[in-house]
Amino acid sequence: MEAGGRSQRRLLQQPTPVVRRYVQLWVHRKVWPSLEASVRAYMRWKLPRVERERRRELEKTFASVRYYAEKAESWNLPAAQLLFNIALHLLLAERDIQAVKIDALTHPDEWSRKLAARMIVLTIVEWDTDKVAGKELRQALDDVQAPEGIKKEVFDALRSLRRTRERAESKFLDLRNKTIAHRDPDAMLVYRAIRDLKIKDVTDVAADFYVGVNAFIHAQSKLMLHSSSLNAILRQLQATLRAQASTR
Repeated sequence: MEAGGRSQRRLLQQPTPVVRRYVQLWVHRKVWPSLEASVRAYMRWKLPRVERERRRELEKTFASVRYYAEKAESWNLPAAQLLFNIALHLLLAERDIQAVKIDALTHPDEWSRKLAARMIVLTIVEWDTDKVAGKELRQALDDVQAPEGIKKEVFDALRSLRRTRERAESKFLDLRNKTIAHRDPDAMLVYRAIRDLKIKDVTDVAADFYVGVNAFIHAQSKLMLHSSSLNAILRQLQATLRAQASTR
């Protein structure tokens, strides 16, 4: 006890920055893990309730877009098919992220949190705007007679998504290649990549992805009005007939 008292007196005799640093390290080592676990346990109870309405809205939007995508497919309307296909791709990705997001943030097991975070990384990095939208997007927007303002909204949203994916690829491609899409044969390399993953970096990128998705879906709701007009349907049917004629 006396030795401990001498150690404390020696510490208090040190310069103030040294004492402050010691206290910060002690709090971080002794107090922060318990506090963090308590906050995580509370959020694991709270977040599903907060997200319930968002999940319902997402499911409703998904069902609506899927319905119109199926109609466009059955009526053979190529422009509408392309536009609804982009929206459906985005909503599929968002639903995947939504399914694992709470575990990434609040699961009591760190490995499970990081596995969920890696799934989010994989989903965002694999969503390639150019592959989904393709070069036919401008023609599709012309065929449904989309106003210039809506065209701008569509391209701005896709540009935002492209930037988010590029950011995710730049930051997480190595992690994606070594630990989730593929497995590096060097097990210690895989372990260290998982160990060093910062979940906040993943959720920050996911938040940007949501912004781009919501912007596109907002524009898509306006496009639905234009793509379902009689004039837009006739233009799409004409485009289909022209394409069929050119292949004969």
